[in-house]
Amino acid sequence: MYAISLGDDGAELRPLEPWHAEEFLAHLERGREFIGQFIPFGSKATDVPSARAVLQRYADLRAADTGSLHGLWLEGTLVGGVLFLNFDAEQGNAEVGCWLEPAGTGRGLVTRAMRVLLDFAVEQRGIHRIEWVAASGNVPSLNVARRLGMTRDGVRRQAHPYGGLRHDLEVWSILAPEWREARARAVENDH
Repeated sequence: MYAISLGDDGAELRPLEPWHAEEFLAHLERGREFIGQFIPFGSKATDVPSARAVLQRYADLRAADTGSLHGLWLEGTLVGGVLFLNFDAEQGNAEVGCWLEPAGTGRGLVTRAMRVLLDFAVEQRGIHRIEWVAASGNVPSLNVARRLGMTRDGVRRQAHPYGGLRHDLEVWSILAPEWREARARAVENDH
């Protein structure tokens, strides 16, 4: 239906909806072990109906204006995505997250896509505080938070029991004025 170009490498940000269930499942199968290192995202999607159910859950969140899912396509192949969680326009708070299969890593896809989401949240929806939460061991995810100009608010020690371990969770955030400053600096550096 529509796509937002993320650069000259064929990367696009598009809606990820229930009708993408087969493509979503194929993507998860390619990246399941990698994606599942720190988060259970997509772990319940084991066939087309369950993949559709995962996507429908996010479609319902979007309809309720409390979350949304956005796919990352690289040269026509779904390789990951970004999402809003706990989106609360009334309070001006939102959480963002991401996932990628190995073929999508190392290209800055999440950072580029997240810039689109942050712009939308701040400028169109009036979100004041955007939060990023990731396991301390998930260095690539934490690096995205840094590249976006987020500040590390703190660590929730051993708060995330997953994969037989209790992971520390780092909480990072950026406020609307900080995002506008970071974006302006990025534009200046591009010229």
